[in-house]
Amino acid sequence: MKRKTNPSAAVGQSAAWCNRGGPISAEPRINDRIRVPEVRLVGPSGEQVGIVPLAKALELAQEYDLDLVEVAANARPPVCKLMDYGKFKYESAMKAREARKNQAHTVIKEMKLRPKIDPHDYDTKKGHVVRFLKQGDKVKITIMFRGREQSRPELGYRLLQRLAEDVQELGFVESNPKLDGRNMIMVLGPHKKKTEAMAEAREAQAARKAGRQADTADAPVEEQEPADAG
Repeated sequence: MKRKTNPSAAVGQSAAWCNRGGPISAEPRINDRIRVPEVRLVGPSGEQVGIVPLAKALELAQEYDLDLVEVAANARPPVCKLMDYGKFKYESAMKAREARKNQAHTVIKEMKLRPKIDPHDYDTKKGHVVRFLKQGDKVKITIMFRGREQSRPELGYRLLQRLAEDVQELGFVESNPKLDGRNMIMVLGPHKKKTEAMAEAREAQAARKAGRQADTADAPVEEQEPADAG
C-alpha cells in the first residue's frame, strides 16, 4: 500500500531546500556571466565611461582585449570595469600573501625558574628572556616552588624583581608577580612592537648578507704559478 504524500508539505520542503541555496561565490561576475541590461562602465585607467548597454560594454572589452568585471553588484546600475582579470587576481593574491607574511602576531613565551637558581642557570634563562623581548614577544615568567620553598614566596618575588630590573631596557612588567597555586607568575611586555622587531631583524639580515657579499668580492684571487716547461 502506497503512502499518500501531502502536496503542501512537499512544496514547503522544496521551498525550504531552495532557500538554502548553494555556496555563495566570492568571485565577481565577469563577461557573459553578467546578466543586466546596462552597466555603469569604468575604463581600463579608471576613467568614467558612463552608463552603457551591456552589449556595448562587452564590445569594448573585446576591443581592448580585456575582461568586463562587475565590481559593485549592488549599485543601480551595477558598476563594471574593464581590466585583465587574470592579472588582477594574481596581484591580489600576491598582496594578500605579503600582508600575511608581514602580519605581526604577539606571542607569549614562557620561562620557568626555581627560587634557588644558580648564577649560571639564571644568566642562561635571562638570555632567553632578552632574546624573546628583542623579538617583540611577551614573556611569562614562572617561579616553581617545591616542598618547603612554598613557605618562602619572598624568594620568588625577589628573583622576579631582579629579572625585571635586569631587562628593563627591553621590557616592562605587564602583570605584577602573583601566586597561582605552587607557582608565582609575572608577565613581561616588550617595549618594541612586534612589527618594529620584525623590521629590524630583516634589516640586520640584509646588512649581514651585504657584508658577506662585500667580503667575497674583496677577497684576493690567488695567482697560479706557470707550470715548468720541463
